[in-house]
Amino acid sequence: MAVKVLVVDDSALMRKLFTQVFTARGYQVDSARDGEEALMKSAAFKPDVITLDINMPVMDGLTCLSLLRKFHQCPVLMLSSLTQKGALVTLEALALGAADFILKPGGTVSADISDIEDELICKIEALTANVRRTAAPSKPVHTPQQTAAVKATAAPVKSGKVQVVMIGVSTGGPRKLEQILSQLPASFPCPVVVAQHMPKAFTAALAKRLNDLCPLEVVEVSSRMPLETGKVYIAKGDADLSFVKNQNTVFVRPIPASPNFLWHPSVDRMVESALGCFDAKNMLCVQLTGMGCDGVAAMSKAYSRGAVTIAESEATATVFGMPKELIQAGCASHVLDSHAIAQRINHLCKQ
Repeated sequence: MAVKVLVVDDSALMRKLFTQVFTARGYQVDSARDGEEALMKSAAFKPDVITLDINMPVMDGLTCLSLLRKFHQCPVLMLSSLTQKGALVTLEALALGAADFILKPGGTVSADISDIEDELICKIEALTANVRRTAAPSKPVHTPQQTAAVKATAAPVKSGKVQVVMIGVSTGGPRKLEQILSQLPASFPCPVVVAQHMPKAFTAALAKRLNDLCPLEVVEVSSRMPLETGKVYIAKGDADLSFVKNQNTVFVRPIPASPNFLWHPSVDRMVESALGCFDAKNMLCVQLTGMGCDGVAAMSKAYSRGAVTIAESEATATVFGMPKELIQAGCASHVLDSHAIAQRINHLCKQ
């Protein structure tokens, strides 16, 4: 059975371009020009995934998203602009239940969507992985590849007192971060460092949103900062994050994104860097929802040296790629539904 995609955009050109891309891949496509029409089409067409523009007449994307579950439930991929306002609205959409977002080419209507075509198809493939297809795509999808970790050959040594918590996450991340970080108390005894795959305009907005929702102070790592207890550090988008130790003080800092890593901020690079500043027995690594395998190589290494690792379960992951890789590598100490992760983190970090 072919994947069914509903394209929602007030631009006739964008509807046409997206429809051409999807039909070329063997998808079944329908379209709507505004949110109101999208609700009616979703109930009748019953798509497997919806691409949803935000700014539309009659009914905008956010209003449509908030009502969709009453008509038809499926993953929603938002179309966003790379602006501060676009970032804030997109994060609101993710909080309302959108699975992921993709940046519009040029930030607006464009006759050329080739720059986002592969990313768009990769995300739709990930969000509809459970849909059985009878027709294969007519041309290959250039999905980023990364070498997964080899299974740990030795059982990890007994873990020690947790000194740092690191979270890696991608597709579906903002909502999961809200769920987990909001349950960590103001007295939480460890710093928390997060690598969420996002552009830089979005990580600043994400940090601000989480800071308003969580008992802990949440900041974006926009410059070198000392690692302090009771703070959450969000890695800057379009860059990577590195730990550095100066005498007895550990700092986090943004560094240029490395071409040796496919996703940014890189989870693997973050955890690998932490291994140079902390004993692995004092590290807690959490792998949440996301496509690909970023984080599995470094978390597996940390696990083999004594770190505790948590992988989100398939039952709650928006996309089971990243946690699945850690589990299949045999390097997940705990496999938990997302709603149980904060409680386990609090327990493991008790002083």
